[in-house]
Parts: sequence; C-alpha cells; structure tokens
Amino acid sequence: MTTVAFQGEHGAYSEEAIHQHFAEGVTTLPCPTFERIFEAVSEGCACLGALPVENSTAGSINKAYDLLLEHDLKVHGEIFLRVQHHLLAAPDTPGKITHVRSHPQALAQCEKYLNRNDYVAVPWYDTAGSAKDLAAKPAEGVAVIASRLAGETYGLQSIAKHIEDIAHNFTRFFLIGKGDPVRTDKAKTSLIFAVPHTPGSLIAALGELSERDINLTKMESRPRRDRPWEYIFYVDFEGHWKDKPCRDALVALLNRAAFLKMLGSYPAAEPFAEEKKHGAQRELLQI
Repeated sequence: MTTVAFQGEHGAYSEEAIHQHFAEGVTTLPCPTFERIFEAVSEGCACLGALPVENSTAGSINKAYDLLLEHDLKVHGEIFLRVQHHLLAAPDTPGKITHVRSHPQALAQCEKYLNRNDYVAVPWYDTAGSAKDLAAKPAEGVAVIASRLAGETYGLQSIAKHIEDIAHNFTRFFLIGKGDPVRTDKAKTSLIFAVPHTPGSLIAALGELSERDINLTKMESRPRRDRPWEYIFYVDFEGHWKDKPCRDALVALLNRAAFLKMLGSYPAAEPFAEEKKHGAQRELLQI
C-alpha cells in the first residue's frame, strides 16, 4: 500500500489529486503544513508527498519551490487536477444561504458567483477545513466552498457545482519522494540553476537547451536568499536527463552555471487528460 502525504484536511483538493492519480492501493496522510509533507516522506511516514506547485490562474506557489530548493527529495511525477468548486451545505439546514466560508483563494476564484447570489464571503483557514467545521457544527444560512470529495467525506450536500469563475482552472502537483523514479519514455525534467552575474550569461545557458532542440516548458525566476538582487531560475523541459541531448545539455549547462540542482526526471502528465475525458462525455450526451 502506497501512503501519500498532503497538506490540509481530508477532502482537500490535494487529496483529490492523489486519488485521481492512483486509481487504487493508496492511503493518504494529512499534514498541517508543506514542511510537514517533506518531513513525513524523509522520515518514512509516507512513501510520497503531493505538493502543489502552480495554478493555471494564480501562478506558482513560491513556498513549494523554496522547499524544493532546501530539501533533497526528488520529483517522482506530476498531476494536473481540474479544480471544480462545489457549494456545500449541511443536510436539512433551514433558511436561505447568506454566508459562504472557504479559503480566501477559493472565495476569490468564485467571486462572480458569490456576487450574483449576494452571498457574504467569510474567509476560513482551509477549503476542506471549512467543510469539516460546518459538518461538525451546522449553522443556519451558512455554506462552504470545497471539493466534491470534501462533501462526500463530511456528509454535506452539494447545492451547486462548477461555480468557479474560470472554467479552465488547473493545479499542478509534484509527487516528491526519495531516490529516483523509474525511467519512462515520456519524461519531463525539472531543475534549478543560477548563472554568473554577467551580461549574456542567462541567454548562453538557455542556448545549451535550444541548440539541442530541447523544448522548455516552464521557466521562472526567484530571488536568491543569500545574494540580494540576484536570482535563481526554475526550469522544466521535455525529456529525461539520461537522454543524450538532455545529458549533453546538462553537462554544458554545468560549465556555465554558478549553481545547479536537479529536482528530477519523472513521468510527464497529460495536462488536459481529465478535461478531454469530460469533453468527450459531453459530446456523447449531445448526440
């Protein structure tokens, strides 16, 4: 049985992502913080950790990337989860809904829906936590925004689904673990590097990838904590580091970089696999 750690309460979107990725044979371990995910895997309490690293509408999660730099765990895979917000309420709750609790980010992602219905947004510490608390202590006129899984976990009824303002709302997760994952044909590589603070150094470093026809899928800069106004770069590209073009590019990049850390080569996920599946189902319904 594979145990996967995640941040949040049971019913969190991170837990939903885990169940999406592992069809069966998985147990989940809730953690209060991102740091605890790394500790759980390092200490052997979990085999893997599900770490959210970026959202298609909100951007990168800086805390996650900072922790990847600080720890020695490797990326073993990635998951793209379609975030679908549900409005949940306790069964047989009397009265009209007037207040909606959830994490501030979830409230912001459903702002238009909340305004259309004249709901008062009430910030809560966690999406699944808001569902857990409401189930434990139902309140008249109060609903929450959380995942379908949270509703099922805590026995809440779904009043409305897909209430997010932007339909194509995806969160990308890294599966982190010890050692290196099994090599696959369709792989992606993630790394962190810094270059000397000289003109043209970044272009020259990236040129080692382009000269070998390696497709860069993500690049983002973050401040270097030990050197003010200098930056490190997080990069994802297609291919496994053991592939000859990637291996040659990394050797050349090592000669140009002031610092380089491999986060791992891992099986690449299909970004819109779930969306394509749902789209096919909608087309069948229309026939």
